[in-house]
Amino acid sequence: MLFKRDESQPSQEDFQRFNALLNEVLAVRNHLDLMTWLQGSLQHYLTHEILIAAWGDFHLGLIYYDIISAMPGVRTENATAKSLAPLLKGMFEQWAMQDREPFFLNVGHEGVTWEGLMEPGSIADAMTTMNSALVHGINDQRGRHDCLYMFFSRYPKRRHSDKQTIRMLLPYIDAAMRQVELLSHQHPSKPAPVEVAHDADGGVLSDREAEIMHWVGLGKTNSEIGSILNVSAFTVKNHMQRIFKKLDVLNRAQAVAAYREKYTPSSETASRHG
Repeated sequence: MLFKRDESQPSQEDFQRFNALLNEVLAVRNHLDLMTWLQGSLQHYLTHEILIAAWGDFHLGLIYYDIISAMPGVRTENATAKSLAPLLKGMFEQWAMQDREPFFLNVGHEGVTWEGLMEPGSIADAMTTMNSALVHGINDQRGRHDCLYMFFSRYPKRRHSDKQTIRMLLPYIDAAMRQVELLSHQHPSKPAPVEVAHDADGGVLSDREAEIMHWVGLGKTNSEIGSILNVSAFTVKNHMQRIFKKLDVLNRAQAVAAYREKYTPSSETASRHG
């Protein structure tokens, strides 16, 4: 629970400790600061040995991740997007099925196991010693992408009050994570390649890409297009990168011109002569 007391009212010491915990978020500037905070003050409220944070577009598989732990070898650089993908996608789907509410997973309960969810290595070995997980996320309605946080522990069962604790503390954990610069090896996993038809003049735009170009032609930004199509701005940006390659252009203005010339000549001609 947030304040560990049997009494109904928290003590002054409880308030001071909690206030200190939140103030420490402002001091987080690098990965060492972050790990010190997560493995120090936060442990009083959310006991864990491994924290895996993931963010991006889980539907396309464009996922960034960070692993923070004091356990030897359990580091972000020792994982790959491919090795983590089954775990991250499985946890995200479970969170979505739980109506984006916090949930527990206990090893051995209803067949829960971490085995086979990661490629062999130091992280997979460490995960075999974890007996429970507390999972919650944040849905970013402005950035149109999700952030998922997974707290793994040796304890066989989480306290029921941990759900309320994570609801209250996750925004501060998320804020601390966002203050830490992304490391050079933290690359997103790549989505499965999309097969598209090609003609002699180059790549043909898919229906979704053509839809995006329609809105680009109307001057909409990636964020605005994401809101219209109910996808993340991150997803629109990745579509735009593929569009640039197919149209052999370098920017949005060139893309609009090339798109109109190649895909809408009849409609433009009609408008000029109508």
